[in-house]
Amino acid sequence: MGQKLHERLQESHGDEVLKAEASAKVHKFTEWALKCIGLHSRVRENKGRGNHGTIIEVQLQLSAFKTFLDLADNDLTGKDFTEAFDAACFPLTLFSNTFDQGWASGISAAAIQGLLELLVEGGADNVNQCFLEAARYGSTELVRILLQIAQRNSLDIDVDLALGFAAHYGKLDTMGCLVEEGNAVAFLGPLMRAAERGCLQVVEWFVNLGCRDMELCLALTAATSSSQVAVAAYLLPLVPKHVLAPLSVEILKAAGERSTGSLHGVDFLLRSNFLNDPAATYAVADNIAKSADEAVDAKLRSFMLEHWSEAAFSEGFASAQEHFVNFMRIMEKGESPICLRDLPLELVIAMAYLPLYRECVESGGRLLPQKLRGQLVEAAGRLEGRQLDRASQGTELLAILEHHLPCFMIQT
Repeated sequence: MGQKLHERLQESHGDEVLKAEASAKVHKFTEWALKCIGLHSRVRENKGRGNHGTIIEVQLQLSAFKTFLDLADNDLTGKDFTEAFDAACFPLTLFSNTFDQGWASGISAAAIQGLLELLVEGGADNVNQCFLEAARYGSTELVRILLQIAQRNSLDIDVDLALGFAAHYGKLDTMGCLVEEGNAVAFLGPLMRAAERGCLQVVEWFVNLGCRDMELCLALTAATSSSQVAVAAYLLPLVPKHVLAPLSVEILKAAGERSTGSLHGVDFLLRSNFLNDPAATYAVADNIAKSADEAVDAKLRSFMLEHWSEAAFSEGFASAQEHFVNFMRIMEKGESPICLRDLPLELVIAMAYLPLYRECVESGGRLLPQKLRGQLVEAAGRLEGRQLDRASQGTELLAILEHHLPCFMIQT
C-alpha cells in the first residue's frame, strides 16, 4: 500500500505545497481505506449467517448521507462533491486487491455505488479521471461500477484511453472488463505500445481477442524497431505472407527509422527468412542497401550494406579466397617445426575452416548474413573441388563442411 501511495505522489505534477496537500489527503484516504478493509472483513466473517442486517445497514447509511446532503444544500459546492468522489474512489483504486475477489457484486458494491451516485448527482465532475486511474491500477471492480454510473447518468468517459492505461500496466482483467462491458474498440495503439515495450502477455491478449492482418503487421514493425525479439518471433508467423511481402521494404525501413539505436530486431527478421523465400529476403535487404532514398536511415543502410547486401556476399567470398591463399602460403613456406603437410588432411582442413564453421553455427537463424554466406560458399566449393551455385544456402553448405571436418570437432 505504501509503495502505491508513493507512486501516486511521485506521478503528481505541481509545486511542493500541492504535494504536501496531497500527502495530507493520502493520510485521510488511508484511514478511510483501512475502515473499508475492516468492513469487507466483517462481511466475509458474516458469510453463512445471512446478510439481511447488512443490507438494511447500507440502506440506512445511504439514506442518512442523502439527508445530510439535503440539509447542507447550498453550503456544499461542486468542488466539495468532486473531492468527496475522489476520496471515495482513491482507496478502492489502490487497495481493491486487498478486498475479497468479486466484492463488486455484493453488498459492499451496492454501498459504494449508492454513495458515488449521490456524489455525481451533487455535482462531482471527476468521474472520468477516477475511471482512468482505476483502470491504470487494475481496480476492475471499481471500473465496472464507474462504467455503470456513467451509463446511467449519460456521462462521457474515455473507455479507449482507459484500455490504453490498463494495457500499459498489464492489467488483463481490467482490459477484459473495458472491452466486454465498456465496449472499448481502440486496440491498435495499446497493441503497438505493448509490442514496443516487449510486453508479450498483453500482445497475446490482443491477438487472442482478434486482430486484423494490418494491425499484426504494424505490431510486428513496432516490436522490430524496439528490438523486442521475443514479441517479433511470436507475431511473425501470424502475419500472412501475402500481407508481409508487399510491405517488406517499408517494414524494415520503418523499423530502422524508429529504432532506438539497436538493429537486433531487423537482424532477427532477416535471419528468420521473414518472407519465407531466401532470394526474396536477400533482395529486400539489398534493395535497402542500394537505396538512394534520403528517408532511409543511414545506420540501417550501412548495416544492410555491410552484412546483407550482394556486395557483402562478394566481399565475404573474396575474403575466403584470400584466406585460402594465405593458408597455402603457410603450408608452403611456414617456419613452424610442425610441418602442416605431415598432418592428417582432416586436421589441416579443421585448422583452415573450423572457425568459419563455428561462426556459421553460432549465427543461428534460417538465413546467414550475406557476408558470412559468401565465405561459406567459397570454402565449401574449395573443399568439393567445384564451383557452387551462388544461391546455395547455409544448411547445404554447412553439410559440406561437416563432411570434411573431423567428427569429434563438430560434436564439440
